[in-house]
Amino acid sequence: MLTRRLVLVLGDQLSLQLASLQGLDSERDQVLLAEVMEEASHVPHHPKKIALILSAMRHFAEQLRGRGIRVQYVQLDDPHNSGSLHAELMRWTQRLNPQEIHICECGDWRLEQSLRHCGLAIHWHADSRFLCSRDGFALWAKGRKQLRMEFFYREMRKLSGLLLNPDGSPEGGAWNFDADNRKALPNGIRPPAPLYIEPDAITRDVLALVGQRFSDHYGKLDGFDYPVTAEQAERLWQHFLASGLADFGDYQDAMADGEPYLFHSRISAALNIGLLDLRQLCEDVEAAYREGRVPLNAAEGFIRQLIGWREYVRGIYWLCMPDYAEGNVFGNTRALPEFYWTGQTRMNCMRQAIGQTLEHAYAHHIQRLMVTGNFALLAGIAPKAICDWYLAVYMDAFDWVELPNTLGMVMHADGGYLGSKPYCASGQYIKRMSNHCQGCSYKVSESTGESACPFNALYWHFLMRHRERLERNPRLGMVYRNLARMDDVKRRALWDWGEHLLARLDAGQTL
Repeated sequence: MLTRRLVLVLGDQLSLQLASLQGLDSERDQVLLAEVMEEASHVPHHPKKIALILSAMRHFAEQLRGRGIRVQYVQLDDPHNSGSLHAELMRWTQRLNPQEIHICECGDWRLEQSLRHCGLAIHWHADSRFLCSRDGFALWAKGRKQLRMEFFYREMRKLSGLLLNPDGSPEGGAWNFDADNRKALPNGIRPPAPLYIEPDAITRDVLALVGQRFSDHYGKLDGFDYPVTAEQAERLWQHFLASGLADFGDYQDAMADGEPYLFHSRISAALNIGLLDLRQLCEDVEAAYREGRVPLNAAEGFIRQLIGWREYVRGIYWLCMPDYAEGNVFGNTRALPEFYWTGQTRMNCMRQAIGQTLEHAYAHHIQRLMVTGNFALLAGIAPKAICDWYLAVYMDAFDWVELPNTLGMVMHADGGYLGSKPYCASGQYIKRMSNHCQGCSYKVSESTGESACPFNALYWHFLMRHRERLERNPRLGMVYRNLARMDDVKRRALWDWGEHLLARLDAGQTL
C-alpha cells in the first residue's frame, strides 16, 4: 500500500500531542524515528542523557504501535543506519515514496537547517507544546529597545490566565515573588528522598548499548533512574507535587554538600523531550496553591520558570539565531579547565556541582548560574567552550534552552540582550546560599594568597578588567562604588592575585 504521509519524529518530540502526529491514518501513514550517531556525538553528551533519549524513543515507538500506527524505527546499531537524521529521512523517503513528509519544528537550529535544506518538500508544523509560538515571540519583541523576561512573563500569565484574580490582577497583588525565594537551607531540614524508577528491559538494553558505544564520554552511566515514558514522568511529577513543591519556593536557590536535588522536581528533561505537558503542569501547580497545599511563592516561582523563563529563552533563541551563537562581547578566549570534566578541584562548591553533574547529568539552576557558570564568567572562558560543556553534560540540555541560558545569562556574552546584568559574584554569595565553604580547602574570608577563595579575587579582577563596559550598568553601580572606595594597595593586590590565578588556568593547573 502506498504511504500517504511520512512523519519524522525527533528524540525530543515524544508527545502524542505533537502537531505533526495529529490526524494520522493507521493504514496509509507511517512514523519514522531514528537513533543517529551525529545527534549523540556532535558534543560528547553525558551517557545518561543519551540513554534517556534512546530509551524514551524506543518506548514511544511501542506506544505508537500500540495505537495501531505503523512505525519505522532505526536503532543506533542497525547496519544500514546512515548516521544522520537528514540522511535517514532521505533513505526512508526513497524507500517508502510518501506523498507528504511532515516534521515538527526542531529544538536545534543546526538540525532544522540540515532538514530544511535536504532537498525534500516538507510540511513543517509549529511546536504547540509551548505556550508562545516563534512568531508570537517575534511579534512581542518587535519594536522593543530591550527585551526583559519579567514583562514577557506577565504577558504569558495574562495569556494563560494562571494565578490571576477575576479582575485580571495577579494573585497576591504582585506578579513576582522572587524576593521570597532566596533562603539558605536551615540546619536540620531534610529534603524528600528522590523517586527511584527501575530500568525495564528496553532501558537495560539501551544502557548496554550506550556503555559500549560511548565509553569515552564523560559521566557515569550506572544508577540510571530517569523516567523514559509519560507514565513514569507523571509518577516523578506527582512525587514532587506531594513532597517537594511546598518548599521549592523558599529553597530553590539553596545548595548543600551531598544533596544534588533538594526540593527540585527533576522533571525538566522529561518535559523537554515531550513526556510531560506544560499546560497540565501549570494547572496542577495552580490547583495545589488554590487548595492550600503549597504557598504562593512556591507556586508562582515554579510557574515563572515554566511559562516565563523557559518560554523566554526559546523565543530569544529562534529570534536571534544563528548570529546569537557567536556572541562574545568580552572577547573571551580562555580554554575550559580540565576540572570541568573531572571534578578534581580544591574548590568544594565546584567539586560538588561538577561531581553531581558527572554522576547524575543534573545540577539545579543556581549551581549552573552561580557556581560553574560564575567561575567561567569570572575566568573569561570562551563562550563556545562553556556552552558546549553545558550542552554535553546536562540531561535536560537542548540547544534552544541551553544556548541562551549559558551564552546570555551565565556569560553575558550577548552584551545584555537577554538579561540586564552579568550574574557575577564572589565567594560570599556561595557562603550565604550553601554550606560548601565549611568543607573547602580555601577560606572564603580571604581574597588573596594561597589559602584564599579563588572566586574573590577573580570577581574583582573581572569587574576591573571590564570596567569600561560595565560601570554604567545601573545594577552594578553600588559594586563599582565599593571598588572606587578601596585603597590602591588592596586593588593592586586583588588584580595581581587574579592575574596569578588566571595564569595558573592558562598553564593547565587545577585550582
